[in-house]
Amino acid sequence: MKGLHGRTAIVTGGSSGIGQAIAIRLGQEGVNVAVNYVGPPEGAVATRDAIEGGVERCIHEVRSAGARALLVEADVSSEHDVSQMWKTVIDEFGAVDFLVNNAGIQIAEPSDQLDAAAFDRVLAVNLRGSFLCAQHQIRHLLERDEPGAIVNISSVHQIIPKPQFLGYSVSKGGMQNLTRTLALEYAGRGIRVNAIGPGATVTPINRAWIDDPQKRALVTSHIPMGRAGEAEEMAAVTAFLLSDEAGYITGQTLFVDGGLTLFADFRGTWSSE
Repeated sequence: MKGLHGRTAIVTGGSSGIGQAIAIRLGQEGVNVAVNYVGPPEGAVATRDAIEGGVERCIHEVRSAGARALLVEADVSSEHDVSQMWKTVIDEFGAVDFLVNNAGIQIAEPSDQLDAAAFDRVLAVNLRGSFLCAQHQIRHLLERDEPGAIVNISSVHQIIPKPQFLGYSVSKGGMQNLTRTLALEYAGRGIRVNAIGPGATVTPINRAWIDDPQKRALVTSHIPMGRAGEAEEMAAVTAFLLSDEAGYITGQTLFVDGGLTLFADFRGTWSSE
């Protein structure tokens, strides 16, 4: 895709699932990728290897074996950690052109029983973390007086309620307005801010329903296309939104959900005519 080769991106929460797929796809496009992780780094090491391997596999298309991967441990909810992460990446690559805010957690609990500290933790990672990273990236771009792009990995649950996942739903609803507000505020400085809203996606964290035929059938019954999405499909859309080919798009959430947000349960006639 145009405008990706030779650039540098930070992908938060890049050690597994959608984040890992995004890091790999950007590596295949010739982007140097800083893979952020928190906790045990095994998954992040696998991501680095996969990026390097991905570049080798598609070298005849990308025409570059120069993309590099850097592992950066940081808790995105910590302002200190985020600041150090940008310093580390800039010291290594010289600049940061793109940010993908992917780091996120969710805690399942009936809302009347949800511990306030658990609610705060979800918002701290999902929303505060996205704000802190976006703020550091925007400051960096403004200091360089260069254009850039941010993609926030939101969810269909920024508009579809998710009972028993209150913190997650609230954080993704906030991410929608984070995306729109930053896009409006910095459009005139050449900084684009968009989001993708994944629907049900095949990732390691979802193995409980993916590997259970009954649960998987229940999930896919709500999806007009009749299947869950693949992490690589989310990565492809993210790469597009970062690229110059999306140069006139900002402030938008692109739902990558097989039609889930079209409300499949209403496919038949249900209203009076």
